[in-house]
Amino acid sequence: MIGVSDSAAAGVPEPGSGSARRRSKAVGSATAEWSFPADPGAVRTARTVVRRVLDDWGLNGAADMAVLLVSELVTNSLRHASGPIGVRMVLLSSDGLLVEVSDPLPDPPRERDAAPDDEGGRGLQLVACSSRRWGTRRGKSGKTVWFELSVAG
Repeated sequence: MIGVSDSAAAGVPEPGSGSARRRSKAVGSATAEWSFPADPGAVRTARTVVRRVLDDWGLNGAADMAVLLVSELVTNSLRHASGPIGVRMVLLSSDGLLVEVSDPLPDPPRERDAAPDDEGGRGLQLVACSSRRWGTRRGKSGKTVWFELSVAG
């Protein structure tokens, strides 16, 4: 996984290496993570694996929003970074889902005001409005954008 996350603040172990991993479904320990090449197909693949894991975890109610926000953040990474993109999900013990998207670009993303005719520029606004909290963290080799969603446990 690239970059570091806000996992320490959330009380979650730091991501490990590897292209895909899943841990147990027990609340507080359910974790899934992937690494995708900086390739346009990464967005579709990320949506698919996030939806599949949330279905496995019985969190179908959070799937549409999680998939939408992951799609936005992975797309942002593809547009601005040129290296692998990491996605990590952790089921928190506080009825929450932590989702992290990492890339090798150290610069934090910037929210912007999109004009009504703009085709882009709304991704971070969507993350901010749809999650219970979100943020960014700079790492040794990039950054992580993270968000939390409320989930029914």
